[in-house]
Amino acid sequence: MAASLHTEIRGPLLLGSRIHRDARGHFRELWHRTRHAEAGVPGDFAQDNVSVSTRGVLRGLHFQHPAAQGKLLTVLAGEIYDVGVDLRVGSPTFGRWVGVWLNGEEGDQFYVPEGFAHGFVVTSVSAIVHYKCTRPYDPRGECSVLWDDPDLGIDWPIRDPILSSKDLAAPRLRDIPADRLF
Repeated sequence: MAASLHTEIRGPLLLGSRIHRDARGHFRELWHRTRHAEAGVPGDFAQDNVSVSTRGVLRGLHFQHPAAQGKLLTVLAGEIYDVGVDLRVGSPTFGRWVGVWLNGEEGDQFYVPEGFAHGFVVTSVSAIVHYKCTRPYDPRGECSVLWDDPDLGIDWPIRDPILSSKDLAAPRLRDIPADRLF
């Protein structure tokens, strides 16, 4: 397993996955504490989630404050475009984003560390996404950034996503008080 994300934003990691294929199908390991630690992913996860979404669904950009979550994402079926946005005040890359394509066939994983907002959009007919979180979900700390904030300039691969009412009402990054960021 090698981390191979070439970007000036420090923290997010794209991880290759070993998939063992034969006539019966395939097998892959989603989590191995030692190998993930060697690649730079912390080993202390507190919660696993699975989302199932259809084409055009955009989930995000979400983060928790003050109980920040790091997330290790794996697409089990389908394809998504996955994005992490640096929300670390004082970081030289504050407000910058990194996006990666993930799909169930290749099995790559994307680690979005604490201090980042996270979101993805489904580009296949449907997608099943598994994510491990470093902290449990805390509804009191739930925060969002507007998915199409013009100051961020995220190059989403779709024009009119399907959004939750929460994501539609999310503020722009410039309107979030600094004490709600990292």
